[in-house]
Amino acid sequence: MGSQMAYELKLEQFSGPLEKLLELIEEKKLEITQLSLAQVTADFLVYLTTVEEMAPGILADFLVVASRLLLIKSKALLPNLVLDQEEEQEIKDLEERLKLYQEFKATREHLKNLWREKPLVFSREFLASSQLSFYPPKKIKPADLKTALDRLLKELQKFIYETKDFKLEVINLEEKMREFLKRMETAQTFNFKKLTASQPKAEIITYFLVILHLIKDHLIDVKQDRHFAEITIEKI
Repeated sequence: MGSQMAYELKLEQFSGPLEKLLELIEEKKLEITQLSLAQVTADFLVYLTTVEEMAPGILADFLVVASRLLLIKSKALLPNLVLDQEEEQEIKDLEERLKLYQEFKATREHLKNLWREKPLVFSREFLASSQLSFYPPKKIKPADLKTALDRLLKELQKFIYETKDFKLEVINLEEKMREFLKRMETAQTFNFKKLTASQPKAEIITYFLVILHLIKDHLIDVKQDRHFAEITIEKI
């Protein structure tokens, strides 16, 4: 060929959740483990709040990853937090998907460098001037083509991942914080276990995040005599 055509891949202004998560881990030079995922949870959530515009589909992907990161972070902070089988599998899936994406990214860069060094393009010289043509067998019928196409589509279905619909429950952290502060107006001391009794797991994690935030703002004091003992919350 007399000239080479340049191909350029243009990405959006922001990257997807796995790309961003991998970037945060690599910046800290960490291995992909549950501990490293817990360490970058805050950075991931901060990034999510700085993005001004995001397509609904991409935003949903980010929220799913964020919810799993919060689950990992809560497990790291609360060793006695028991997760069900589905939640444990979600954490494992995120870790495995991130490792797979890291391998894919490295492979992509390797192939891109190979193409830059020497584009591998081959052609058959005797077909260079030929027109594109289709020569079906003389006795073929439309029904035969349909059968062949149906068989091809059936084989392609094996490479398509099964999709599932899910409902993502969103809990407002600020609302829970206002609810907690209102309780503090009538009581000076709380027991974390009693406070979260009969609450779903997502509510317990949210309350724990509220407590961490209030500790940082020096509004409450938390006491625990020993590991896995009762957590007592006192108003300052």
